[in-house]
Amino acid sequence: MKTAVILAAGMGKRLREAHTDTPKGFLQLDGRSLIEDSIFRLEQAGITNIIIVTGFCAGHYEQLAMRKDGLVTTVHNPRYAESGSFYSLYCARDLIDEGFLLLESDLIYESRALDVLIGHEYSDAVLLSGPTGAGDEVFVEAPTGLLVNMSKDRSKLGSVAGELVGISKISRGLFALLKHMAAEAFESTLQLDYETDGLVAAATSWEIACPAVSDLIWAEIDDPGQLERAREHVLPRLRLD
Repeated sequence: MKTAVILAAGMGKRLREAHTDTPKGFLQLDGRSLIEDSIFRLEQAGITNIIIVTGFCAGHYEQLAMRKDGLVTTVHNPRYAESGSFYSLYCARDLIDEGFLLLESDLIYESRALDVLIGHEYSDAVLLSGPTGAGDEVFVEAPTGLLVNMSKDRSKLGSVAGELVGISKISRGLFALLKHMAAEAFESTLQLDYETDGLVAAATSWEIACPAVSDLIWAEIDDPGQLERAREHVLPRLRLD
């Protein structure tokens, strides 16, 4: 596993006061931006090719790519304001020719998250954690350890295996299926998410494992409450990682 794709095209409207003129991935926590921390951990895990899909304030990522020449490449989603994360992933299709890790740009996480996925026996896997109480969680149904469904509404699911972290391992074969699905779906709308509209749909015919790490240290940062939680409760634990 040498390639990682980071989806970073979103506008981060719920956190705009915290990053008025920068992408959300450039939020500073403990002296380092979210994106730089993620790149550091990916390098430590042996990743040598990082593709960042940009959108809002793309220039910041382009400058980062110049500083990380040979490691980071950017590709732009020109329709970021009217599309979802599935379209951003689709924008990177010409740069991907092997299996890869797929991450979101608004995460902080311990290095174990990457190790679990890279070392997992399945070529396709979606990382889960135990309960976080962070708000806006995405719950995952995987009764046999394989993905069945995911939703923010627990009542729409059967047994819940864990919470979606936002880090996955995607094989070349699964990505080919996702690209085929996307090309058809985008004829109707670009407002699709790679998780619920991509992975869940693919899971009806493709085995996608859902390894769960009950005590995983991580946080998604989508709104002021999650930002406060990350600073007060997650960062102190990550410093020991």
